[in-house]
Amino acid sequence: MTPIRGILLDIDGVLQVGGKPVPGASGTLDTLRARKIPFRCLSNTTRKCRAAIAATLRDMGLFVPESHIVTPAAAAAALLAERGQKRCLLLTTGDAVRDFSAEGIIDTRDNPDAVVIGDAGDVFTYASMNRAFRAVLDGAAFIALEKDRYWMDSDGLSLSAGPFVRGIEYAAGREAELVGKPSPAFFARALETLGTAPEETLMVGDDVVTDIGGAHRAGMRGFLVRTGKFRKEQAVAAVPAPDRIIESIAALPDFV
Repeated sequence: MTPIRGILLDIDGVLQVGGKPVPGASGTLDTLRARKIPFRCLSNTTRKCRAAIAATLRDMGLFVPESHIVTPAAAAAALLAERGQKRCLLLTTGDAVRDFSAEGIIDTRDNPDAVVIGDAGDVFTYASMNRAFRAVLDGAAFIALEKDRYWMDSDGLSLSAGPFVRGIEYAAGREAELVGKPSPAFFARALETLGTAPEETLMVGDDVVTDIGGAHRAGMRGFLVRTGKFRKEQAVAAVPAPDRIIESIAALPDFV
């Protein structure tokens, strides 16, 4: 089997859960650096820009440079700028808009070139969803930053963007273009920044569908952790199955 020369680490559920670092996460990052194994940290969160994510991790004692973080918002902003679709209806929340502004993307309700949906939390209302629905019907490009079903918040499992994206897809009769996990384009972007080939790269995540399934389709191996949103029944039924299930990120150095 090809040796592991690079690692992709999910952030939410792997490095931290509910705003607290997973025990042993800092030590694992230190071990990877000491062994000169390059890594990148992936987040499907669409509520924070990369700079804010790096700052949040730093406050937890997890030191990850902004350049080592890959997010759907940054990927989508670059894609929209390349296409010249700079007038967008952004159905998001938090400071993720900063990654769009950095690429010259303007948030507008007036004849947008594209509708971009992320995890908007309480911004998801009948009015905001109907506005996005009408823009998609009128021909705006339709982009989903992520399609996760749920995530582990500090007070328990919470709906993510996926159910809302699916709602507009159903109503408008159009499928959204996915730019976050588990899209091949997202993993390809992460691999490009990492500088390793898929077959020599390991993905470590807590979602057997988004993280592990997406990694396998991209040609990588996938380790599932028992932290975050891990559910035993889903792991057992998953096709493809994880290459390995480990207790937490703290156990990773034993296998690389």
